[in-house]
Amino acid sequence: MTIELVIFDCDGVLFHSEPANLGFYNEVLRQVGEPPMSGDSEAACHALASAELFEKHFGDRPDVLARVREVASATDYTPFFSLMEPRPGLHEMLDRLRIRYKTAMATNRGKTTYQVLDHFALTDAFDIAVGAHDVERPKPHPDMLVHCANVLAVAPSACVYVGDQATDAEAARRAGMPFVGTGPVAAAARHAIDELDELEALLASL
Repeated sequence: MTIELVIFDCDGVLFHSEPANLGFYNEVLRQVGEPPMSGDSEAACHALASAELFEKHFGDRPDVLARVREVASATDYTPFFSLMEPRPGLHEMLDRLRIRYKTAMATNRGKTTYQVLDHFALTDAFDIAVGAHDVERPKPHPDMLVHCANVLAVAPSACVYVGDQATDAEAARRAGMPFVGTGPVAAAARHAIDELDELEALLASL
């Protein structure tokens, strides 16, 4: 295959951001008067879009669900950026990739998709960035990956999606794109990396 476009998930791939996401959601729950997340709830907050996460936990309590959504929309994520840690060599790796490939970011983040890029000076590192609010359905549906490929006029088979969750792998499969796993899904992925600095060699081998 000839790779033309490399698409990245955000959380868990470009950043260690679990403490930031968990902190944000727990602040929302605190304001609503609900207990903080724990166990499976913590894992879900790293994989699901906010709308799906809230529906999963409060769908049987419509009044609480409405309040959680309202508070989440009004809560500023900015204080939690300090808890996000860019992967080592992130900017340099993206600069090198862009010499040879188009690059994109596709994330289940909502309104913070572009705030993250601005805060970490990554806006110019991607040809396109797509969040959950930009498409009809979030991952594991393929919508955002297909959107990236269509906008940049690249066939899905010439794209690679780099992700760390089962929802990422499923989205890539449905989009007809090769998947590169890292973190929790690396062991089950056909193509996998432990660190981002391994990606260039892997892409060359594809």
